[in-house]
Amino acid sequence: MPKGTLVILSAPSGTGKSTICRKLLQKRKDLRYSISCTTRQPRPGEKDGKHYFFLTRDEFKRKIRRSEFLEWAVVHDEYYGTPRKYIEETLQGGSSIMLAIDVQGAAAIRRKMPDAVLVFVTPPSLESLRERLAARRDSSESVAKRLANSKDELSAAKHYDYIVVNDDLEKAVEQIEAILTAESLKVGRQEAPALTPA
Repeated sequence: MPKGTLVILSAPSGTGKSTICRKLLQKRKDLRYSISCTTRQPRPGEKDGKHYFFLTRDEFKRKIRRSEFLEWAVVHDEYYGTPRKYIEETLQGGSSIMLAIDVQGAAAIRRKMPDAVLVFVTPPSLESLRERLAARRDSSESVAKRLANSKDELSAAKHYDYIVVNDDLEKAVEQIEAILTAESLKVGRQEAPALTPA
């Protein structure tokens, strides 16, 4: 059985990566989603175990000590981490898995898993990003911090395999779906066909 593909999606906060992930998961039955752990408070409508595993700082630090994360980082003053066991089991089982994580986490995973596919989603402009963030119910302080961080995140895009501009949601989803298909067809991800000479 061929091993699954690990696909990492990163984007500045407010660029639409959660919506893109949701649409990709609806369209592709061969794709799983890895739920990250975080110490931040849930936003309206977010559910524990569906959007994130919401942990206290003490719980999160215990998991760090037990090496239960494939990667973890502090982003916007909160802890975020990727559970190791689920990723490894899913890939070994032949399914592809998608992670929506920040640029620090993507770099950490790329060091451990060099065959991971990194996709960076950008907003059409910084002004459109400012408008999207303002439309959320985050505090003005949080919006300002996320905008400031987005400039550093955008500069990390050059380390990714693909860049997709989310100026049209359906088009962005189609482009990432095409990337997933192309990556699954790479020779290195296929089992050698049992061909008999003519």
